[in-house]
Amino acid sequence: MSGQLKQFDAYAKTLDDFRVRTTSGGLVTIVSTCIIFILFFFQLQYYLTIDVEQILFVDTSRQEKMNITMDIRFPVLPCSYLTIDAMDISGESQTDVIHNLYKTRIYLNGSIISNDVVKVSLQPLPKVNGTQGDTTTVSSCESCYGAESESRKCCPTCDDVKAAYRLKGWSFDATGVQQCIREGQAIGMLGANESLSDMKEGCRVHGHLEVNKVAGNFHIAPGQSFQQQHLHIHSLRNIRLNMLNTTHFIDEITFGQYFPNQINPLSKTEQIPKEGAALFHYYVKIVPSTYVFLNKTELRTNQYSVTKHRKVIRNIVEGNSHELPGTFFTYEISAIMVKFVEKQRSLAQFLTSSCAIIGGVFTVSGLIDAFIYRGGCLFRKKLEIGKAT
Repeated sequence: MSGQLKQFDAYAKTLDDFRVRTTSGGLVTIVSTCIIFILFFFQLQYYLTIDVEQILFVDTSRQEKMNITMDIRFPVLPCSYLTIDAMDISGESQTDVIHNLYKTRIYLNGSIISNDVVKVSLQPLPKVNGTQGDTTTVSSCESCYGAESESRKCCPTCDDVKAAYRLKGWSFDATGVQQCIREGQAIGMLGANESLSDMKEGCRVHGHLEVNKVAGNFHIAPGQSFQQQHLHIHSLRNIRLNMLNTTHFIDEITFGQYFPNQINPLSKTEQIPKEGAALFHYYVKIVPSTYVFLNKTELRTNQYSVTKHRKVIRNIVEGNSHELPGTFFTYEISAIMVKFVEKQRSLAQFLTSSCAIIGGVFTVSGLIDAFIYRGGCLFRKKLEIGKAT
């Protein structure tokens, strides 16, 4: 039986007496062994990584919310100047918006002035030719300083006092208004005892918005906002127009939760206009995404691309949104969804690649050793012939 099996032996052995071991062969063997170990290590490392497969399909989800997380610093604009508004494609401002946005006063170098933060009001905007929308009630009823009306009898915040004055058609001065002093909004307004040198603070806007998953926009701009004949207006009363500087640093802007290897093009960016007052418009294209981990848990989020536009504002006109300095974000939702699925790499592919590495390096090193050995033999023969002649 063993004699019959010998006929199928493809690896015929030679006697040890006929084997020749050379220095060059030993060197080639050591080098090829090191190459095999290095390539095998990279192949093993590649096998242990997770393969992510991308699948494209039409997004059929309905009635979903989208979370917008932001952390933006305006180093030379006080919080008293900045107003934050959000609206969607329906045209109604703050429709079904759930938010936790805050404004923190900071010094020019970015350090925090105080630990107190002021929550941004995103209530329905007041209308100069209509009635005021419903407002959030609080336990304490503070004075509106003579601007009380049937729709607004209490003014718990500085913004409420401003809105009440605007409905009356009165000019507003934050000096002496306790709500504005408490929130730090008296700084930066035109006051009798205030000079231009008092503008020594900025504002950090941070938190998140939860909006309807439809096209919309939000912006951070100076002046108090309101609706007038279906137009979005910003009142620049009591604001130093020559001191407006829209320099800003975007530490974070995301439209959903983070997933592995996600790239947010707006995060860690900055805009420093030399002209001071400028309009920055970011056109954001949002792609709904689903990330499926190895344990089959799903994360529904979004990724985005952005196009930037900057316009220098030389003549600021109150009520003209196209000539208003600030930071505007307009976003659209793509109809295509991307699904990322984590998968473990194939063991069969790993074994096949490993065998190919070992066999390929062994074969190539054998050819190199044979070439060196035969070349050395021919060279020695020529030397012997030369000496004989």
